[in-house]
Amino acid sequence: MRRGEPAPYVYRAVHNITKEHDMSQKLKGKVAVVTGASKGIGAAIAGHLAAEGAAVVVDYATDRAGAERVVAEIVRNGGQGLAVQANVAKLEDIQRLFAEAKRAFGRVDVLVNNAGVYEFAGLEDVTTEHFHKHFDVNVLGLLLSTREAVKHFSPEGGSVINIGSVAGSTALANTSVYSATKAAVDAVTRVLATELGPRKIRVNALNPGMVETEGVRAAGFDQGEFRKKVEAETPLGRIGQPKDMGPVAVFLASDDSGWITGETLQVAGGNR
Repeated sequence: MRRGEPAPYVYRAVHNITKEHDMSQKLKGKVAVVTGASKGIGAAIAGHLAAEGAAVVVDYATDRAGAERVVAEIVRNGGQGLAVQANVAKLEDIQRLFAEAKRAFGRVDVLVNNAGVYEFAGLEDVTTEHFHKHFDVNVLGLLLSTREAVKHFSPEGGSVINIGSVAGSTALANTSVYSATKAAVDAVTRVLATELGPRKIRVNALNPGMVETEGVRAAGFDQGEFRKKVEAETPLGRIGQPKDMGPVAVFLASDDSGWITGETLQVAGGNR
């Protein structure tokens, strides 16, 4: 723990945004919680939300250094950020995450359920541990995080953005468990949109195609025949980058999408 840190699991950095910049920001005065935001898609979304005026809580499970880098970048660009350690598979961590968000910024308006795990396995390699590792984070964690966020939303409502995947509607070999979790995310999105609509809470899913993240690179999917196959099947001719997801998340978080809920938006360069 470094001098001046509020707690071992919290890193906060704040910068006063200029008045001129404030006036054009779509999320001015909003507070967003982004789970799994220490790198990849989550980090890109956190940066874009902050650039549009939101104070952003950057959740991380284990990568404290990565989360602090994301917050530092937000601050360098004139925004406000807070890094909080929380494993969304654990209820007590989720409760602490939102308590810290509320303590730091006074409210919560946007939740991005980005935290997720993926490991490909053929049927013969599916185990109880493999199943629960995926469903506990990708589905249960999403549900519990949303339940907690709703407690902190104001009567004005809020926006929940679930990060799914095109894998939820395609049939990639060796992804039965992972794809099942993402199909569940699509179903949960539609159900919660109906359930929470009367409370002015919108729930939508942002479903990326193949995106060049740290995990994709570590698995070697960013190179070779697999990438070439995906690019050949993608009308826009390339795989995605994390920065491609940020503006879409801003749209779903902002009033620009105020009449949209229960939708699943595929962000995959046209690949279906």
